[in-house]
Amino acid sequence: MTPQGIRAGLAGATAALVLTGVGLTAAVLPARAAPTAGYTTDRVGPLPTGCGDLSTRPRQFVTPHAPAGALPTNDWWSSLVFKRTECAYSEPLHAHPISFDTYGSGLGFSGNDTAAISGTATGVGEFHYPYVQDIRVGVAGLAAPVVTVDDWSDWTVTPYWSDGSHTLRATIGKGLPFAYFQATGGNAVVTATGTPAVFLNDGATIGFTANGHDYAAYAPTGASWTVSGSTLTSGLAGHDYFSVALLPPSTDNAGRTALARQFGQYAHNHVTGTRVDYQYAPATGAVTTTYSLTTRAREGNATGTVIGLYPHQWKNLTGATPLAPTYRTARGTMKLLAGVTSYRTTMTFHGVLPELPAVGDGTGADLTALTRYLTADRADPQARQGEDTYWTGKGLGRAARIAEISDLVGDTETRDRATAAIKASLTDWFTAPAGKTTHVFAYNGDWGALIGYPASYGSDSELNDHSFHYGYYVTAAATLARFDPAWARTAPYRDMVDMLIRDANNYDRSDTRFPFLRDFDIYEGHDWASGHGSFGAGNDEESSSEGMNFASAMILWGQATGNTAIRDAGVFLYTTQAAAVDEYWFDVDGDNFPASFAHSGVGMVWGDGGAYSTWFSAEPEMINGINRLPITAGHLYLGDHPAYVRSAYAEMVRNNGGEPSVWQDVLWSYQALGDGAAALANLRANPGYTVEEGESRGHTFHWIRNLAVLGTVDTAVHADYPLAAVFTADGARTYVAANTGDQAITVTFSDGRVLSVPPGRTVAAGAHSWSGGNGAAQPSSDPSETPTESPSPTPTGTTPTDPTPTSPTPSDPTPSTPASPTLYLVSGALAGTSGQLSGAAGARGTATVAAAAGNHDGTPAAALAYRATGVDLAYQGGTTAFDLFLDAGTAVGNGVQVRISYDLTGDGTVDRSETYRYFATDPIAGYEHYTQAAGLLSATGTAGDLHNGTVTVEVWSAIGSQPTTLGLGDQSRLVLPYE
Repeated sequence: MTPQGIRAGLAGATAALVLTGVGLTAAVLPARAAPTAGYTTDRVGPLPTGCGDLSTRPRQFVTPHAPAGALPTNDWWSSLVFKRTECAYSEPLHAHPISFDTYGSGLGFSGNDTAAISGTATGVGEFHYPYVQDIRVGVAGLAAPVVTVDDWSDWTVTPYWSDGSHTLRATIGKGLPFAYFQATGGNAVVTATGTPAVFLNDGATIGFTANGHDYAAYAPTGASWTVSGSTLTSGLAGHDYFSVALLPPSTDNAGRTALARQFGQYAHNHVTGTRVDYQYAPATGAVTTTYSLTTRAREGNATGTVIGLYPHQWKNLTGATPLAPTYRTARGTMKLLAGVTSYRTTMTFHGVLPELPAVGDGTGADLTALTRYLTADRADPQARQGEDTYWTGKGLGRAARIAEISDLVGDTETRDRATAAIKASLTDWFTAPAGKTTHVFAYNGDWGALIGYPASYGSDSELNDHSFHYGYYVTAAATLARFDPAWARTAPYRDMVDMLIRDANNYDRSDTRFPFLRDFDIYEGHDWASGHGSFGAGNDEESSSEGMNFASAMILWGQATGNTAIRDAGVFLYTTQAAAVDEYWFDVDGDNFPASFAHSGVGMVWGDGGAYSTWFSAEPEMINGINRLPITAGHLYLGDHPAYVRSAYAEMVRNNGGEPSVWQDVLWSYQALGDGAAALANLRANPGYTVEEGESRGHTFHWIRNLAVLGTVDTAVHADYPLAAVFTADGARTYVAANTGDQAITVTFSDGRVLSVPPGRTVAAGAHSWSGGNGAAQPSSDPSETPTESPSPTPTGTTPTDPTPTSPTPSDPTPSTPASPTLYLVSGALAGTSGQLSGAAGARGTATVAAAAGNHDGTPAAALAYRATGVDLAYQGGTTAFDLFLDAGTAVGNGVQVRISYDLTGDGTVDRSETYRYFATDPIAGYEHYTQAAGLLSATGTAGDLHNGTVTVEVWSAIGSQPTTLGLGDQSRLVLPYE
């Protein structure tokens, strides 16, 4: 949060006038004369403010060459354009490993790797790596009156200077040890703080130490550098480009020289753009993120560069090995890759739930207590503390928890009261008739922002905290979609939820109404709260857990409405940010915070460090609690490290001088993720505690009572479905999955456990069996709700103990009748096929998908075919799910396609055929996952029950001149929509 974000419970001011409104449709957002639902485009209240007429001219500090579309805000470099106090230049820009600052004469560099630590062991404390200038880079004679922005990409920005006679253009970015310059009107100038110690000067390259940090400056071939006092100059041999790099620390000049020469190989491959791409493969739980850099060779034709990786990246790096040299940054150790234009990380998504299963609410006194709490909340499920977007959101989140719990335990009256309250509130906020001035959203096209009024904590004037506020709305909408799907299908309401998502974290690059992933720092892996970031310490983020609430809300809404684009974007944000929170807020491995910093966690992350504090309180309870609330089953990541939970809670008690006296419900709920029994004892011993504003007694009791039974989160196992989780108590696992759809599903866990989950229900099995939802709850005795082992389970990502599947064997041309809707592509050909579809995983192997030799989009050509015969399964509705392991190596331009055909009776006639859009592989060695998320290209026929039926999969190259490898055995598989 920002200083204006002090959570004192004050509602934002309302505004004066609305003239017209806008309604929404699924495709476009046209103005209408008399709208009844949607948002308005008229000014309702304050807009972002800053230097000059920034409110109405937000692009006044952007050059005409800058990208079109909405202006990015909430970024590490936002103070360059969202100028508030420094109207000519910017505040320090903490990019890591370099911090920058802008001046009229050029760009300042700070390689500060020494933390400034303040505070006490039990009270407020901070650490910062503040901007301390080492050098300033510019053009001789440059005196620009203002710095503007000429370009940006996912994690780079290009400031621009001009005074009419001289120009300077610099591209800088997160993880980049280089800054890339273009200069006109004079010599390139590097001015050091003090006298630089030159350790290398061989013409175009000069290496030097300034203010204790090692740098190298690279001029074009044929140029040279001249040193005079603290100034280095070069005429650039008549060219206009050069680069400057911060080198990793070395102990002697030989090491410094070697690094300068090594970096010099890439000095003239200027980075011109960056891009992130992600893919979620539900079948494996894998979230694969590709970080790509576009370079321009100013000399020669090389493409590689040097890029630094944050801990959350290098700890999950695949297919590459970092260099030995490293940097020390505000986020810990930054490791380097050299000669690359992209790299990939792989993380595992462990799932979220709408709510914890009621395995421990039981009967007798506990159920009576829970029922009493829920009944007390019927009259006012939201219990709103204010009418602005934040406090309305908190109330919506509270009501959503009450609705979910009530449904699980069969209290339909409370559930229906809570969902009715949610519906009324959301419908009110999503309705914008002419003249409405409160409980309304207004879109401002100049800023590319959707602002709710009344606003609060600078959500209007500074564009602060949108993910914090809007995540509650989306969460409540996801709950309402479960119990009132007609409302969620209604275009104005459905599209308003999408608008809120796009405003805070737009997942669609083609939608230029909003910046791409506004609140999310793509490279650092977490949200920034401040819209402008105009602080000496850079931008800031206080409540990481409210940022995670937004990501979880995207998953729940996307799953409930069948929007996989939103769901998968949510999974990417959730998984990446959970890793970042573990590293930069909690430092769970103990290797990121400075060694002498006295705390195991921080309440705030700053661009240049962290602080054990908040904007609004110095109380240890709130410093800890602000990064734990709201407590939901979308926040199970908080329990990924149970030992850390226990130690963090104990530290909070020590710092507080005793057990918490405020926000007890939030803190006990967090404690329950590490020690449920202790949390339950605290709850029972303090029945008169004060309820936190977004909590309810019923939810706190349900959460803690059930975790005391379930145990702790088990991250060793994950599911092939996003709404699932695993818990462990006394060495025994409980598997949980929630089905928010209207068709039965089968959920397979990575250790082979299988759950069948009826529509609308949550099922738990293993150490504790239970099923509830749709107003009914009971221990699970129905065989359809009791987990069974898969016929031959193989944990995801492992090789089967027996490399030869029992049935069929690769040498046996007659496949077994699959006993499961999960079928693996295995070797062992039948007549006219390349292999078989088997209910059991086979020995890991590969097959080659031939090159396309033309365009075969939609039509199989030289296809690999895999088949199962004699299949008897009952159709459950929907289309096929699949996960094909593909590796095109370094080939460029390949695209692989799949068709699944069903012969329902085995008579040789195809009754149903599904052809999916081809999957464009990347030119990076390693498997990628082609799933049904690619979308249907075409489908023919009608699905039905399989009676002695045949299922065939055809895989071929739709485009591309090179072959692609297909992973077999325990890798590629289908999940048929059958029981």
